[in-house]
Amino acid sequence: MRSRGLLGIILAASVYAGANDTLLIRNTTVHPVSGPKQENVSVLVVDGKIAEVGAKIAAKGKIKIVEGKGLHVYPGMIDSGSPVGMSEISSVRETTDTGELGDFNPQLRALIAVNPESEHIPVVRANGITSVMVLPGSMGGRGAGGGSIISGQVSMMHLDGWTWEEMEIKRDAALQLVWPAIASRGRGATDDDLPPALAARRVTFAQAKRNQEEEVRKLKEFVEAARRYQKAKSGKEPGLKPDLKFEAMLPVLEGKRPIMVLASREREIREAVEWAERERLKIVLANLREPGKMIEELAKKKIPVILGSPFTTPVDDDAAYDEPFTLAAILHKAGVKIAFASFGTQFARNLPYEAGQSVAFGLPYDEALKSVTLNAAEIWGVADQYGSIEPGKWADLVVTDGDLLEVKTNVKMMFIKGAAVDLESKHTKLYKKYMARP
Repeated sequence: MRSRGLLGIILAASVYAGANDTLLIRNTTVHPVSGPKQENVSVLVVDGKIAEVGAKIAAKGKIKIVEGKGLHVYPGMIDSGSPVGMSEISSVRETTDTGELGDFNPQLRALIAVNPESEHIPVVRANGITSVMVLPGSMGGRGAGGGSIISGQVSMMHLDGWTWEEMEIKRDAALQLVWPAIASRGRGATDDDLPPALAARRVTFAQAKRNQEEEVRKLKEFVEAARRYQKAKSGKEPGLKPDLKFEAMLPVLEGKRPIMVLASREREIREAVEWAERERLKIVLANLREPGKMIEELAKKKIPVILGSPFTTPVDDDAAYDEPFTLAAILHKAGVKIAFASFGTQFARNLPYEAGQSVAFGLPYDEALKSVTLNAAEIWGVADQYGSIEPGKWADLVVTDGDLLEVKTNVKMMFIKGAAVDLESKHTKLYKKYMARP
């Protein structure tokens, strides 16, 4: 991990010579997430890992000392789904590395295509997000015949590093699957509302349903072919040729890797859950917007859910205006484990506000904080290393001057694996430039 100076930040700290990933943050308020907050305590980080959290911790040897009086320390936030690093300008095809050709691409790994020099990474990082689940494909469009059904492997990465190898946390954390949806026209649209080119492509509901059923059939056939390959390989069938696509499916079929299934509405969710149960596959549902009566089923089957931004309009015209805001609270009350994702690039920095907005509409604050830290780490199988401030875990830490989920709060410092991270971004540079304008 590369070590960077804290540019543009005035710290009330005494800094001594020592390893870049060893430090003591003292006299601060710590929010472990795994337990209640602790005031006037210190956090000792040794070799990039949290060594101790307590009231009386003495600095041993020459290590960096950071005075944290009046500040708050949180675990770094985890964005559970975003193309950050994969897409720079969405309207410029050459800068976007998602949306590969073909319906099934399970062998593709998102992490190796990440651009560590993306301008979006410092912007996202400056708001307290230290890691992200990088999506290899688009968010959907299967109902209109676009994108892949299986886009590739979702990779978990840090938002700091010279190369993707340095940024890597878990290169094959999940498999991205967009469940085929029935789509014939836009919400509330008629032929007169649509441009001629789109109106010409519009299909009836019956045709859209047939298209969706055809894509589901292709998905089932692909999984069945992968199972035949699995059986042939385990039986050491003579003459079997390696197939990269089926090789990538083996950990999924063996239950070692979950599938992130993007499904928004009740019909899609029900179909996806029933399919996964028949195939004995472990799934995480993502981008839910209208789960309807499936909420109790998700809680009963202990299927975790990744929610997108609540700052959007309801799916249906006659739905309650606050439906997107209350969904997190409703899922939590039913017993569903939730996490949040930005599912985008330009607004990925707003991840903490997604959780904060849900608090205003019924989600308990502690659960909102977990949804962007510990819950996400548990869902993606890295809770033994990330997601909370506990001895033995990597020191992905965010130091703020207030509540992490509040818009008015400023992130003062960030440490990834104990190394200080520069919080300067294109936004801060432009701010300084125009503030200094005569």
